[in-house]
Amino acid sequence: MLRTALRNVLAHKTRLAMTVLAVCLGVAFISGSLVFADSTTAAYRAAMSKNYADIAVSVSPKSAPGASTDEQYGALDDALVRKLSAIAGVASVRPMANGSVTLAAKDGTPMRADNMLGRFGVSYIPGSDGTDSRYPLTSGRAPRDSVEVALDRGTAAAAGYSLGDTVTLATDGPVLKLRLVGLVSTTDSRVNAGGTLAVFDKTTAQKLFATPGHYDGIDLTAAPGTDQFELANRVSAVLPADRAEATTGIAQANQQSVFIAGKTKSYERLPLLFAVVSLSISTFLIINTFTMLVTRRTREIALLRAIGATRRQVVHSVLAEAALVGLAASALGFVLGLGVATVLPNVLDTSGDLLPSGPLVIGPAAILASLVVGVGVTALAAWLPSRRAARIAPIEAMRTAEQPPSAMVSRVRGAVGLIMVVLGAGLLFSLSNATSADDDDLQTAMFGCGILVTGLIVLAPLLAGPVIRLIGRLTTGFGVVGDLARENTLRDPRRTAATAVALMISTALVSDLAVINHSTNQALDVQAAAGLSADYVISTRNTTTAIDSAAVQRVANVPGVRTASAVADSTISAGPLVKTVSGVDPKTVDDVMKLHFLSGSAKDLGPSKLAVSHSFARDHHVTTGEQIKANIGPGTGDRDEPHTVVGVYQDNPTAHDVLGYRADVQKYAFLRDSVQRILVRTTDGTVSNDLEKRLRAAVSDSPLLKVQSRAQLVQEQAGVAGDLLTLMFGLLAIGVLISALGLVNTLAMSVSERTREIGVLRAIGMDRAGIRRMIRLEAIYVAAFGTLLGLAAGLFGAWKVSGLANGAIPQYSFSLPWPTLALVVLLSLAVGTAAATLPARRAAALSPLEAVTQT
Repeated sequence: MLRTALRNVLAHKTRLAMTVLAVCLGVAFISGSLVFADSTTAAYRAAMSKNYADIAVSVSPKSAPGASTDEQYGALDDALVRKLSAIAGVASVRPMANGSVTLAAKDGTPMRADNMLGRFGVSYIPGSDGTDSRYPLTSGRAPRDSVEVALDRGTAAAAGYSLGDTVTLATDGPVLKLRLVGLVSTTDSRVNAGGTLAVFDKTTAQKLFATPGHYDGIDLTAAPGTDQFELANRVSAVLPADRAEATTGIAQANQQSVFIAGKTKSYERLPLLFAVVSLSISTFLIINTFTMLVTRRTREIALLRAIGATRRQVVHSVLAEAALVGLAASALGFVLGLGVATVLPNVLDTSGDLLPSGPLVIGPAAILASLVVGVGVTALAAWLPSRRAARIAPIEAMRTAEQPPSAMVSRVRGAVGLIMVVLGAGLLFSLSNATSADDDDLQTAMFGCGILVTGLIVLAPLLAGPVIRLIGRLTTGFGVVGDLARENTLRDPRRTAATAVALMISTALVSDLAVINHSTNQALDVQAAAGLSADYVISTRNTTTAIDSAAVQRVANVPGVRTASAVADSTISAGPLVKTVSGVDPKTVDDVMKLHFLSGSAKDLGPSKLAVSHSFARDHHVTTGEQIKANIGPGTGDRDEPHTVVGVYQDNPTAHDVLGYRADVQKYAFLRDSVQRILVRTTDGTVSNDLEKRLRAAVSDSPLLKVQSRAQLVQEQAGVAGDLLTLMFGLLAIGVLISALGLVNTLAMSVSERTREIGVLRAIGMDRAGIRRMIRLEAIYVAAFGTLLGLAAGLFGAWKVSGLANGAIPQYSFSLPWPTLALVVLLSLAVGTAAATLPARRAAALSPLEAVTQT
């Protein structure tokens, strides 16, 4: 039986190749994501080992949340540096004043402004020879005062700067214009992976990143033979325990490894999603392929049973064929996965997280996963056909035609499918009155959609007849050829349904995502400016940076500006939930924000008073007049203070979750007394390029800031769903590709089974073009059937979950993206036509005389 299985695989290798290709796609995504994660982690660990190779112990400041800058860095001064230098086992001590600096390129474009990581500002600390070994100069000289700066060579090249140029940069407020006097090199993997590096003299760096005369860190190198942990204990003994702490270089490298492991895990999700989708769709291709092979070999299997083969041997024979196919798919998929791992950093755009590059690392997990997935999925999918093969009795060897399923089987199938469709639809209808997208409702929606699609899969063979006959009315112009194509498609409804299911699943996913994406995009467009009365918004790119305090008055003085209202953004936590709070001026907030209060008023804001959004009030069970304990700003809940709720307003993206008194928010913000937004109301609502230029000039063209009109805010929000759009068409591409393989497989088998029939058609006068047209129409019927079922499921699911989306985005409303849906339909039909090309050509090439003589 093993030899029989091997012979059958070799005899049908062309048809099984389609199955191999389909399965290897899923294997490629899985193995590729695992190899990518292993390679990135290994490269990062190697880079971190190199970065921390000469660091035995690092000393960093320790302070209570909300402490002033002087309190935070006060312990790390030159006196501590001298004390650390005297500790036994310390070879050298390097004090540092480092931080984050945002550079503008020579053309004014901000560099990495939207990335939290990779914008490094460091101090140049010369040694006894007058040079800094960590940042060796490659040209020019080191900066000497507050008007000079040096850049990493890569940073200067990317920004277009040369020695002598004026460099525009900012830290957390005022814009600085410094002269470029030197270029340095560095072994820091984060900089070499695309980060930016600006080097300042020690005094300037201390003013920018710590306080004058103080540092934000001190690195110690150990003498030969000194243990890091022992040295860390000695260092800790001389540190003020409440103001500084010591960490070994090994511990720092391990912390970075944990960080990068989390990053690579997040990057694995997208390829793993593609793997799940492709393997799910491939399962139906495998079932269909082996079902067709078993059907074609009915007489052969019956003869094997007649000469003594047991049912178990028949099952094992079919499963052995599937295992061989899965093994081939695993091997090919693993090789393709190496290519996936190579291109993933570019496809996923990992530059924002500064992931280092390195050689591919092939671990045992990737190899084992490829084998388990490839062989396991193929064998499991072939189990049902193998059971069907085992039920073939020896008497079947005497029959010449396949027996159709019994009426009882069809009735059971219809009942089960109908129950599942009704159950799935019922779960979705239960969400009609949902007003929020909480976990329970999301789970209900997922289960409902899954059960609905599964029910349609079960019903597909029964739906094939009426649906394809309905489609056939649109092809009456093809005459007899169209009629023959329609009847051939309906000859085996189960085969037709199994072939169409792959396209149905991908179409359902894509149409569902397309509707949600389109509706969400429209809602975001409305929401972007819905809560905004201001004509311009000047904002930082995150809450860890700030607008120069003097810039607020400069903006207010710009001709054409009626109101300039400063807003301080931070975080607020009341219990386990962390939300966003906007500190505003109650005198001007109504002039720049469109606030619809359900109770209370923004005019009542003051010290220790808050206005909260409807969602915040609902989640925290508070209303106007009640008190709530909340912690404003980063840190733990040890600063919870009572606040009075003076109003509840409808959710507003401009106001965020909570409105607070600006002075209260500034007191405990990430940067104390800072401002993150200026909402600008112009005279008569004027918006112009000249006014925008004057506003940019008022904030010194800072690379930290964005100056946007309401229209630009809407345009920015329109790009939020770009990732979903990419995902949508990626899923469509996978589904279409696997569906095409299934169509080619089915049509090729159909042509092979109908060789004599095609010969008779040729003999009675049908030309080659008619044969080709008939095969193409069969493919189009199958593709149209799968597409219609998928559209029905996808659109129904998107319609019924719109309540959940409306709870998250009040402006959300169900809206159909007609161009996208039309593209999906046309693409599906085009794939059906393309998939029929080779089988149609083969059918047309059959000689009538040879075909009618085949048995």
